[in-house]
Amino acid sequence: MAIKSYPVTHAKIGNQDGFRLPRAFFKDYPHLANVSGYIEVLSDNTFLLRLETDKVDEANEDEGIIMSLFLDFLMKDAMHNPSKLVPYTQEMSDEMDDLLADVVID
Repeated sequence: MAIKSYPVTHAKIGNQDGFRLPRAFFKDYPHLANVSGYIEVLSDNTFLLRLETDKVDEANEDEGIIMSLFLDFLMKDAMHNPSKLVPYTQEMSDEMDDLLADVVID
């Protein structure tokens, strides 16, 4: 599944503040239109919005979301700091092979 981005804007909702999502979000994900959840703050400008849905396979989806967020972070960091990138060498590969030699994967 490709990662999509949607703009959010501040919204005054009654006596509370909130975020407004564009209509395109709910067209793409209509099953999320009436769900509730909570926000987990990761940093001053990053948070996860966890929605409580009736999905059976929610744990795998959460892992996929976390992995996607991590990979997005790495990509943005690489784009903003290209001087920090180093080529992956055969020596690095050999070191990883040595570290993982006795690891058994289910």
